[in-house]
Parts: sequence; C-alpha cells; structure tokens
Amino acid sequence: MAEMRRVTAICNGTAIDHIPSGHALQLLKMLRLDVGRSNPISLVMNVPSGKMGRKDVLKIEDRELNQEELDRLALIAPKASVAIIRNYAVAEKRRIDLGEELVNIARCSFSNCITQNPNEPLPHRLRVISAEPLEIRCAYCGRGQDVDEVADYIL
Repeated sequence: MAEMRRVTAICNGTAIDHIPSGHALQLLKMLRLDVGRSNPISLVMNVPSGKMGRKDVLKIEDRELNQEELDRLALIAPKASVAIIRNYAVAEKRRIDLGEELVNIARCSFSNCITQNPNEPLPHRLRVISAEPLEIRCAYCGRGQDVDEVADYIL
C-alpha cells in the first residue's frame, strides 16, 4: 500500500525534512516560530523514514528561512534538507552548514560567563567541538552547552 501524504503541499514557503524524530517543537522554538507569527505551519512528527527510521517534517507557509535561521537549524538538525517552495515547486535547496564556530546564534548557558555581563559587550561565540555527536562549548569560559537546552539560549 502506498504511503499516504500526511501534509499537503504549500504554494510558497519553506519545507524542512529529515528533522530528527521528536525535535520539531524544539526547532520551532529556535526559529522563533512558536510566538508572534501569523504564518501557517504544518508539523508532522515521528513519521517513518527510510533514511532515518523516524523523522519530523516542518512546513512554513509564505516564509523563506534566511542563513542565520539555517545556522540555528544546524544545532538541532544538521542533516535536515531545506527546500524553498515557490508556486508549489521546489525553487531552491538551501544548505545547512554547522561551521566550527557559532557567532551570535546562542549565548552561553553558564551564569558566571563573561558574556552574561552587560558591561562586557562581547559577541556570543560557541565552538563546535564535535558534530557527531554534537558537542559545543563556550569560546570564553569553555563550558560545555547542553544541546537539548540550547533553544532556551537562542539570541
């Protein structure tokens, strides 16, 4: 029996596929799509995937993600595929790139870090120590960041 389409096609917007299962809500928070937006969002969680076993899918109507948002996405779903949809067709595919350092994407979670001091206006720098499994550390204090909590520290 053919797999039924769980989410309808969108006319214009962004489709994010291959999000690790159970992480789509965290992704919504990181992209700040959970508050103050009027764009319709379709979310499918825990669907079968030949590539991943299980995955989440997110479709955001009438909105194209910019590079800063893709950088945030890399923290949760570095292997996700992002398609920009225009007139019901894939107009372009955007790359997600988890670089060696994330600048002004998220702040350090350590309350005693120099970046938490408003009198020290330093850029927020997190170093990527390892991509698999993801390990990030503050460039200033060296404190490891809990990847599951990083959405709470997005700038």
